[in-house]
Amino acid sequence: MNFLLKINIILIALCFSVFSKVSHANKAFITNEKDNTVSVLDVKKMKVIDTVKVGQRPRGIIISNDGKLVLICASDDDRVEVRDVETMKLKYILPSGPDPELMVLSPDDSVLYIANEDDAMVTVVDMADKMIIDDIPVGVEPEGMGLTNNGKVLVNTSETTNMAHFISTDNLEIFENVLVDQRPRVAMFTPDDSEVWVSAEIGGTVKVINPEDRKVSHTISFEIPGVNEESIQPVGVRHTKDGKFTFVALGPANRVAVIDQKTKEIIKYLLVGQRVWQMHLTPDEKTLISTNGVSNDVSFIDVEKLKVTKSVKVGRFPWGVAITPN
Repeated sequence: MNFLLKINIILIALCFSVFSKVSHANKAFITNEKDNTVSVLDVKKMKVIDTVKVGQRPRGIIISNDGKLVLICASDDDRVEVRDVETMKLKYILPSGPDPELMVLSPDDSVLYIANEDDAMVTVVDMADKMIIDDIPVGVEPEGMGLTNNGKVLVNTSETTNMAHFISTDNLEIFENVLVDQRPRVAMFTPDDSEVWVSAEIGGTVKVINPEDRKVSHTISFEIPGVNEESIQPVGVRHTKDGKFTFVALGPANRVAVIDQKTKEIIKYLLVGQRVWQMHLTPDEKTLISTNGVSNDVSFIDVEKLKVTKSVKVGRFPWGVAITPN
């Protein structure tokens, strides 16, 4: 093989490798609760590139840590669909309890923890055997699912019991219950696992809990000029890895609050679509995408400028969002 031919083959291989990585990192997946679909977006172009039919009432959605699988809670089908991240073809179905809403994978993708809203249980599924290995009794209407980086501590929130349940993944038992404000929705650990932030939709607050002693260290409240208190309903929470910002979706207030992660002070409110629900950061954390349920769109937020750059129409009642890792 001559020298020039070898160089051409190497260049083609490198281009293919780079293209594969870029295209993989540029996808966002949005569950559309009323349409029973998932919208697939090109993040860089900020446009919908595919719409895929899935099970009934899709809500929670995550990407496996290895970036190969999309997992979708088909809430009204009482199951979790597992699809190929590139093709969105259904690979297999996992069992759950009734009305699965949010879920989280262990760091090695071996165990899936699912909050089942209708049976006050967290279902534990073995990903290899595709079988339920345990059910953990928690409070009424469980939803939020936060997990430490080492996968040792799981925090589940129960909407009606108004508690954050701290669960050991070693023995799958609750070791502490922490009372929070009314209707907690999301539990999210900070990147260093030093805090877990719990949003309370009806309480209108976010509680910051120290995982070491399970004590509430801060309570964050929100006040938006011209917006009535009842409309300010904290739901989704996302932290930047550099410890600079935390974003909180405020539901019918149609705002995303930007909070100083260290001081817990509110920096500003960003106007997005109607009934902002869940959010996700791109791997480089330059962009935040929010789902806006009533306006049937998603908002793209420039994290550096703290500015909404574009709204993109998706399906009806967008609920969850997941973005492929690098």
